[in-house]
Order: sequence, then C-alpha cells, then structure tokens
Amino acid sequence: MAQEPPFRALAPEHVQRLLRSCLEAKKSAYCPYSRFPVGAALLTGDGRIFSGCNVENACYPLGICAERTAIQKAISEGYKDFKAIAIASDLEDEFISPCGACRQVMREFGTNWAVYMTKPDGSYVVRTVEELLPASFGPEDLQKIK
Repeated sequence: MAQEPPFRALAPEHVQRLLRSCLEAKKSAYCPYSRFPVGAALLTGDGRIFSGCNVENACYPLGICAERTAIQKAISEGYKDFKAIAIASDLEDEFISPCGACRQVMREFGTNWAVYMTKPDGSYVVRTVEELLPASFGPEDLQKIK
C-alpha cells in the first residue's frame, strides 16, 4: 500500500474559503427533530469544495450527518482525494466534532488530512483524521487477510 504524503497545513485563503462554505451549508440543514443544524465543506486534492448539511428523518436512523453528505457528494462526482473538511454548528462553548460514524467514513479516504472544527465566532481547531480516530481500521487492513 502506498504511503500517505505528510500532513500539510492549508494556505489561509483556502481555510477561509472552507470555513465560509461550511457556514453557508449549515443554512440548508434539515433538522426539525434535533434543531441542531450542521454544515460541512470538503476540500478535494485539486481545490474543489463540496458542501453538505445534516438531513434528519422521522425514522431517526435514516438521517445523515453533514460530513457524510459532503463526502458522498464528492464521491458521486468522482473525487476521492481529500485535503480537508470543515464543520460548523451553533455550539458556542465548544468546537463541533464529527461523530464516530463520520470519523470512520473520513478514514476510508486516508488518515493524514485535516478536520477543521469550528465555533460560531469563527474560531477553530484543526486535527488530522488520525488524531480523531487513532489505531483505526481502513482499506489497507483488508489486504492483510490471506
């Protein structure tokens, strides 16, 4: 399996574009049950941004998180190389963090890309997928089966 390139921080203008995009995506959230809107913006290796929002369903397990919406949109358009994802919510006292399911979906596409977790005031923290999901299971682990 090919080694992932080392983590590289995004240029400030890319970070700002990504943060604006996830805030804009949050406006489209469909969350009548939780009233917890979330937006995500995914940056591909070639600079394209795919946004997503959470979409709830009366049958609760059928809802989908903003992060997975953005990733599925990118995959459906043929993109699989990701540099970063940014996540926005209305939480004021802490940075919004991806759920476990979203972390595992992110992991499918590598461990060494950035996750920008934000607050409404515009502040953020950044972690790699590896930092959010250490000792993870990924596609390369399936190659170990004989």
